Amino acid sequence: MSCRMLLASSSGMSSPWRLLSVCSANLGWRQEHKPTPRGHNRPHRHRDPCWSKLRGAKVFKVDVPDYEFQRRAALGKASPAEVRDELKKSGEAPLREKYTEKPLYLSCTGGVLDDYVPPEGDGKASVVSTEGAKQRTLVAQRKTKTLLAVRKIRKYDEAFDPRTFVEQAQDVYIAAHNLLAGRDYDGLHEYVTEKVYPEMKCNVEKKTIYWQFVKSLEPPRAVSVRVQDIITKDNHFAQIIVRMHTQQILAVYDRFGRLLYGNPIVAKDTLEYVVFEKHLSNVYGKWRIHAKIIPDWVEEKPVSKKTYVVFEDQGKEKKEEHEDEQQVAKDGIKEEGKESEVKEATIIYDRFGKAIAKHQ
Repeated sequence: MSCRMLLASSSGMSSPWRLLSVCSANLGWRQEHKPTPRGHNRPHRHRDPCWSKLRGAKVFKVDVPDYEFQRRAALGKASPAEVRDELKKSGEAPLREKYTEKPLYLSCTGGVLDDYVPPEGDGKASVVSTEGAKQRTLVAQRKTKTLLAVRKIRKYDEAFDPRTFVEQAQDVYIAAHNLLAGRDYDGLHEYVTEKVYPEMKCNVEKKTIYWQFVKSLEPPRAVSVRVQDIITKDNHFAQIIVRMHTQQILAVYDRFGRLLYGNPIVAKDTLEYVVFEKHLSNVYGKWRIHAKIIPDWVEEKPVSKKTYVVFEDQGKEKKEEHEDEQQVAKDGIKEEGKESEVKEATIIYDRFGKAIAKHQ
């Protein structure tokens, strides 16, 4: 006898198919083919799997910071292990309590390595004269240190030659001054070091500069070469002092367009000792302007007058003050004259100009 008939006979119901459905539900048949029951908020529409990535991109998962841990860490209640684990989760480097040093990078030196002083009267004395012979002697005395320094430079640059380097130095000098006159401060970093950059920039604030290189009166010459190691023995810096005797045009204008110094037409002879520096240990090091040597015997240049805006009220006040000062000065002169007249009238002199009596 089938299960259907048994259930029908036992239950006494008239519909066997109804019993079958109840029986299948009770016995657990065909449960794997039933659909998943839908929730109340589940949409009854088809989701195209082609756009699943775009639908997922609409939702952002935001990592909310643990403010409770930050509060405990600020108060010093978090242990070092907890702090280390939290930094690892965020992908940061763990803190080191004992090692507090910071990395240091030296791009240039703080001064001139060689105490070279240009001879007085250089550029005027001929080679045949006594002063010219002294200048040549000073160069020969420094030749030994220069040769040793050139040998160290050739360990990093085999093709280095001071005689050909001076042409490159002159190109760097011209490019740096053209950029300074054009106010291209970003490009100026490639031709000057960090030591001389603020000095050059400070001298041209609120001014307009016209500069032009005319020609070289004498070929540039390297008078001194020095190499120095800083902090470590393999960190070398090289400096070369180049003598430049040139003709230049310089005119400096203030912010109102008034000429402060120089002349935009007349070219003047200029003798300069320029220091060029290079970081030899750096693969990408370049020769850049580092300083200019100005000896004590050079005469000081005339200081240009500063210009400023004078408003009408300030101009009237200053004019009144000036008039009052003039009036006070005139009154003082008159009083002194009266006192001198009184003194002359009360004192009696003889024929030799000697005071012999006083009139009461």
